[in-house]
Amino acid sequence: MKIIDLREKSLYDISHVEGSINIPYEYLISNYKTILNKSETYYFYCNKGILSNRVVNILSSLGYKAFTLEK
Repeated sequence: MKIIDLREKSLYDISHVEGSINIPYEYLISNYKTILNKSETYYFYCNKGILSNRVVNILSSLGYKAFTLEK
């Protein structure tokens, strides 16, 4: 299981979920095939949930195990 913070690095540096990694939304969308593995489970979060819900919908439709991290 991996927790991914979709916010920009400057926001991640201020505060983030312990154990999460920062992959900004735009970068992830452009490079998900080289970053993610369909055999792993991913939990995504952002500021308000808009981007994480978008990413989860896209990746789930492509066969990834993607979920929104609930606060």
